[in-house]
Amino acid sequence: MAEGYKTAGDAEHQHAEPHIVPLIYYFGVFAVLVFGTIITYFVATVDLDGRLFPGANTLIALLIAFFKMTCVVLIFMHVRWSSRLIWLTAIAGFFWLAIMFAFTMQDYLTRSAGVFTG
Repeated sequence: MAEGYKTAGDAEHQHAEPHIVPLIYYFGVFAVLVFGTIITYFVATVDLDGRLFPGANTLIALLIAFFKMTCVVLIFMHVRWSSRLIWLTAIAGFFWLAIMFAFTMQDYLTRSAGVFTG
């Protein structure tokens, strides 16, 4: 007699268990977000553009925001406990965002260099 073929529907299903994150991680990220917001406010009140270089305030605010975003992505989006493919995707997204910020900062820092008088 002919044997029947098994289809994908006949395969054993393995249900992935959701990763349960302890509440301390969520409270930790909340503390990082609040602390980062406070630091960003105090850095914005200091004129670093005149002391360091033009755009220093913007750069420091973006670095703080990048750190806060990293905490949110790792904990709230469960990337910390995900596979390497998810890590690669998240890192590629960060790399792309860094490229976009670099182009923006390049434009911002060179605005006064190309002023033409008519």
